[in-house]
Amino acid sequence: MALYQRGRIWYADFYINGQRVQTSTGTPNKREAERFMAKHLVAGDTAKQVRISLEEFGRRYMEYAKANKRSWIRDEQMLKQLNGFYGPALLSDIGALSVESYKRQRMNDVAPATVNREIALLKHMYNLAEAWGFHHGRNPVKGVRFLAENNLKLRTLSEEEEAKLLPCCPLYLRDMVLFALHTGLRSGDLFRLQWEDINTRENQLKIIVRKTQQELELPLSELAAEVIARWRAIKSCPYVFYNQITGDRFKDVKAGLKKAVHDAGLTGITWHTFRHTFASRLVQGGSDIVTIKELLGHAEIKTTMRYAHTSRASKRKAVKVLSDKVVTVLQNED
Repeated sequence: MALYQRGRIWYADFYINGQRVQTSTGTPNKREAERFMAKHLVAGDTAKQVRISLEEFGRRYMEYAKANKRSWIRDEQMLKQLNGFYGPALLSDIGALSVESYKRQRMNDVAPATVNREIALLKHMYNLAEAWGFHHGRNPVKGVRFLAENNLKLRTLSEEEEAKLLPCCPLYLRDMVLFALHTGLRSGDLFRLQWEDINTRENQLKIIVRKTQQELELPLSELAAEVIARWRAIKSCPYVFYNQITGDRFKDVKAGLKKAVHDAGLTGITWHTFRHTFASRLVQGGSDIVTIKELLGHAEIKTTMRYAHTSRASKRKAVKVLSDKVVTVLQNED
């Protein structure tokens, strides 16, 4: 669905009133091909809306995303949230007011940037739905204001907050939080961590990061290694961290973490807070930004640069090095 090439010529694949149309656009120019498809959609009897749910269209969208987007896994995760909110709603039944309702609800659970990415996906899907002949009329996300983001202000866990949080966590969650603070793993990568990914002799793990599909080699700190040793003692499945009730890996620990955060009298802490904390502590410890990029498994250095802030103490230490050098030079002259 959409446009594809055979040789130099672009072909159109779209729907009009639920009927699939596949035809040559007669041009090697993609912009002209897009105009051709748009013209035919308008020329057809498009006044009648196609009855298709967001969930059903989402399945078609994911086929497209898997073929065309490297980040399709993230789209799949965001689409799950959208489907959970809208249920069986038809594309034609979703309006700007319901998008606002979705936005308000998600604000209670995730950061503004996450909310924005999810409604941006919904907007993109409606644009494609119109291009493919599944939706006609106004895109419901148009006119919906995106939330303000502050990408420089990252929620991290102080040592004092860590001391409050850990005692409020059940034992299984305490180990997982500690491991996250010492590895920076995203929750999904931690949940999928298997024993074959751990080299206990060299105290390091090697995984393929699901989000970037890149290999990550990460040495384990002494504390992270101790956590691994505890779970190895009760090993009973391929996964390092597993639910001892179901015998399978954890799928989600949001409820347990939310309760622990509440019991500790803290706010604003999500699983990603531990990843931010890991990176920030590396910065404060003097690690260079390239090393931090590799430890976080980022695909590009620009993603890591938001952690390239330094503490006041680090700045004073850096400037003091210059002063010390001047003093040394003067002493040598004497």
